[in-house]
Amino acid sequence: MTTDDTSDDHEDTDDDFGEDPFGDDPFDEELDDDVDVRERLEEEADRAVESFDEGIVDLLSWVLDTETRARIYVHLRQRPDSTSDEIAEGTGLYPSTVREALAELHEEGKVTRQKRESDGAGNNPYEYAAMAPSDLVTDVVDEVQSELNTVFNLDDYLDGRDDDTEDTETDPVTISVSDETDDETDDETTDSDDAAADDDE
Repeated sequence: MTTDDTSDDHEDTDDDFGEDPFGDDPFDEELDDDVDVRERLEEEADRAVESFDEGIVDLLSWVLDTETRARIYVHLRQRPDSTSDEIAEGTGLYPSTVREALAELHEEGKVTRQKRESDGAGNNPYEYAAMAPSDLVTDVVDEVQSELNTVFNLDDYLDGRDDDTEDTETDPVTISVSDETDDETDDETTDSDDAAADDDE
């Protein structure tokens, strides 16, 4: 009887030590929470970038007439001097669609192209670069301004007044574009000139 009791007590002791007296480790739970939060933040950041990119594409689709041309423009601003095949691969567009759009954009002066230099023999493909965003905006300002003035003077058109017979000094709607980078360059040049003048004195 005594031996059996001792055996039972020993088994109970093993069971007690086998179980974690503190339960789940709170430190592990905190690590899991940190990982979950980090993953959620990364997902939200990725979603925000995608939304931003899509917003830019939508805006450029209005400026450049089509989403295809907008995606090509964005790709070329990110990766200038790309070939048509590289653009097709980067945008997911069909190569024939890219080539057609590039031909139109080049004819309109919105992209430039030159032969890619290569040491090997064979035909070197064209590589393309897109015009600066500030130039792109300036390019469409006149068209937008003209359309806005047409709307502004709608009553005159409806009344049958002819613009050719009526001399208008200025358009009621004018749009001006200022490139801040040019202003900063001018300021730096002025500061340099002033400093040089001070040195001469």
